Amino acid sequence: MKFLHTMIRVTNLDESISFYVEILNLKLIRKSDYPDGKFTLAFLSFDIEDKEPFLELTYNWGVDKYVMGTYFGHIAIGVEDIYAICEEIRKKGGKIIREPGPMKGSKSILAFIEDPDGYKIELLQR
Repeated sequence: MKFLHTMIRVTNLDESISFYVEILNLKLIRKSDYPDGKFTLAFLSFDIEDKEPFLELTYNWGVDKYVMGTYFGHIAIGVEDIYAICEEIRKKGGKIIREPGPMKGSKSILAFIEDPDGYKIELLQR
């Protein structure tokens, strides 16, 4: 088995693609409309050559609001220099909801940001 991707539903596909491409530097691998199902899928990854994209954004046509459940936690991304990445995200207009620093009771250095739909993204120093 291997990890394939994470799917999240978004309310504005263009805004979400812009966030992940411009703020987090992901690449749009492919985008496909499914008229019979009334939805569009966009797949993104850090490397344009990835055969298994990292993230699937699903836009259900005509849906402008979802209820954020308590069952979903966050997406996690490993970064080399968390302080520099957070500063870059801030300069690009990204929303940092937990500044970089050590996790309570651990040596892990982490930060959290939020995408346009309120999904939490954890950045972990690697």
